[in-house]
Amino acid sequence: MVLTKAELLTALQNEVRTLLHLAGKIDRAQLDYRPSPQQRSTIDLLRYLTFMGPALVQAAMTEFDRSSWAAEIQAAAGRDFDESLAVIADQADQYATLLANMSDEDFRTSMTGFDGMATSRGAFIAKMVLGGCAAYRMQLFLYLKACGREDLNTINLWRGVDAPAAV
Repeated sequence: MVLTKAELLTALQNEVRTLLHLAGKIDRAQLDYRPSPQQRSTIDLLRYLTFMGPALVQAAMTEFDRSSWAAEIQAAAGRDFDESLAVIADQADQYATLLANMSDEDFRTSMTGFDGMATSRGAFIAKMVLGGCAAYRMQLFLYLKACGREDLNTINLWRGVDAPAAV
């Protein structure tokens, strides 16, 4: 694996931290914002992010279970904004627990990806989980910008912090 387990865990935990930073910028009055009728609303996106990463790590470790995924969707649908943020905040520890017993050999073990092609468990986690977190973080950032948060910039998106105050 290109990343060490510690580097992967740090990257996933940073995704959680950055996502929470951006989520803290959401105006609750705009939780139902969606760019088009077919796209997720802001609250729907957050609800999805309450389970996407950990569920995909679990899928890499065992096998994708459609019934577990459906149960996660149903559980997420009942979460309000604050509950969603609390579940997301717990993911930092959840990733540590999920990855704790995975060895370097486990990351190199072959599995079948969603595209039907063989991949390693480590590559699946890096592409689907870490890459997915970055993509959905960008989507949330764009929702915020579309809702008028002109004060947000790339520091918010990539570092998960506010820009220093202008002098």
